[in-house]
Order: sequence, then structure tokens, then C-alpha cells
Amino acid sequence: MKILLLGKNGQVGRELQRSLAPLGTVVALGSKDERWPSDFTQPQSLRQTVEALRPQVIVNAAAYTAVDRAESEPEQARRVNATAPGVLAEAAESCGAWLVHYSTDYVFDGSGTRAWTESDAPAPLNVYGQTKLEGEQQVQARCRRHLILRTSWVYGRHGGNFIRSVLRLAAEREELRFVSDQIGAPTGADLIADVTAHLLRSVTRSEIGTSEPAGIYHLAAAGETNWYAYAAYILETVRAHPRAPALRARRLDPIPSQAYPTAARRPLNSRLDTRKIQQRFDLALPDWGEGVRRLLEDWLQPPVIPHS
Repeated sequence: MKILLLGKNGQVGRELQRSLAPLGTVVALGSKDERWPSDFTQPQSLRQTVEALRPQVIVNAAAYTAVDRAESEPEQARRVNATAPGVLAEAAESCGAWLVHYSTDYVFDGSGTRAWTESDAPAPLNVYGQTKLEGEQQVQARCRRHLILRTSWVYGRHGGNFIRSVLRLAAEREELRFVSDQIGAPTGADLIADVTAHLLRSVTRSEIGTSEPAGIYHLAAAGETNWYAYAAYILETVRAHPRAPALRARRLDPIPSQAYPTAARRPLNSRLDTRKIQQRFDLALPDWGEGVRRLLEDWLQPPVIPHS
């Protein structure tokens, strides 16, 4: 099986290079790849790449994720998050490929306290969420064999994320403040990549029977937390480790979202109901704390130097 992976250098893309490798030949491309056009700011170039490679599976891990900056450059965000996925979907349909596309909890308005299901009506609060919703709609309309995976609060071993920011700030400052009224589930890029590979094994080998598996699925770690409690968990886990680095932070305070204004409004309720994906693909998603703890412990391990 030939798999075209786009967005190879992002948090999820790096993990996908690992998880997809056992499934077949993976052609992994970044935005500046010279072998094949893969610049999402030039969407039509993506069609040429798909037509030349003719993969059986396309995994789109590329996205415009600068949530606040999207408010001032909506057309750039729309080109990457909506127009380009539409082009990919058309190309995937023409060559009979499965298309995996990632979306976000930001397609919802964050009202209420119930976890969002796939059938709930989207109502984005910001440009980023709106363009991601438009991307979903493009994929659904143009490619029958699609898997759209909505996830939340993504972190990983590579690139910038909340965990890295907390550790950096804790090393620099004695007092830290984090929002405590936004609720969600931190979800590891490794978990997203592993589940993606599991889904592709199922849909390409017809392991889920005759029912049509295409559609939208929510994919997030189990449990829930808020940014303040998440930060506290990170610091507690690091400080309990025998190789803990020196941290200046001595005080951690919760604050409401109103005390931390941003250009883009954030949803207060980012809970995602994952029962559909777990039941359809026979999955058991781990608690968010397990993945965060494992990542921190890996970072704090001494480097392994191979013997000659």
C-alpha cells in the first residue's frame, strides 16, 4: 500500500511517519519538499502530486494552526485549512484513495458541559475554527472515502506546545497563572498517529464488516482537565522525577478566560465524546494523564549512548 503523508514536520506528522511505516510505502512530504509540490498555500500544486504518485491512502496532517493570527489573516488560514483539503479530496476521489483529514474541537462554540458528539451542530467562535469546519465540508462533499478526525489540545515530542511552554515559564518565573474555565482532554500526537494507523488497517482490510466506515470521528484521550490543572499536573510530575530540572515557579494561580484576553475567542467546553470511534473500531482510549506522564518521563531520561 502506498501512503502519501502531507505535513510530515508537524507534531502529528512526525509521529505518523513512525506509525504508518508498517502499513506500506510512505511518501512523507513537508511544505518545502523539492521532490513533489506540497505547499498548502498553493493548493492546486497538491493535485499534481496526487496524480503523479497515485497513492491508495492520503493522510493530511498539514494545517494552519496559529489560532490568534488567523483573525488577522483569514484568507491564508482558509487557503490552507479549507481550499487545500478540497483539492486533496477531489484528487483522492479521482484515484480511489482514502483521505484522512484532521480537524478540531474548535468547530463547536464551547457552550454547555456535555461532551460534543459527531452529530452536534458546529458553530465556530473564531476564524481558525470556521476554516477548519469549511475544510471538513470540502472533504465530505468531494471524497466519499474519507475519515475526518476531530481532536483537541494536541501535544507531542516535537514542536511547540503547552507542555513545553509550561516548563519554559516555570524555569523563568516564580508565579504563573493559567485559565481554569476551559475544559478539554490533552491528546498526544503519538496517540493520534497510532489510532490513525489502526483505522487505516481496518478500512483497507475490511475488518469492520460491510458497513460504511467513512465519516467524522472524535479522537481525544479519555478524561478531562482545565489548563490550570493541566499545568499543575505537569509541574508535579516533573518535580517528582529524580532528574527534575531546576524550576523557579513557586506559585500557580487559576484565572478565568476573561482575565486572559486573546485575539480569537476560545471555547469553554472542548469535551469530545469518543464513543463512536471506540465502538466502531474496537478501541480503548487511555486517560490523558498517562500520555502526558509518559512524555515527561521520556524527556527526563538520560540520553542513551550506543556502545561501539
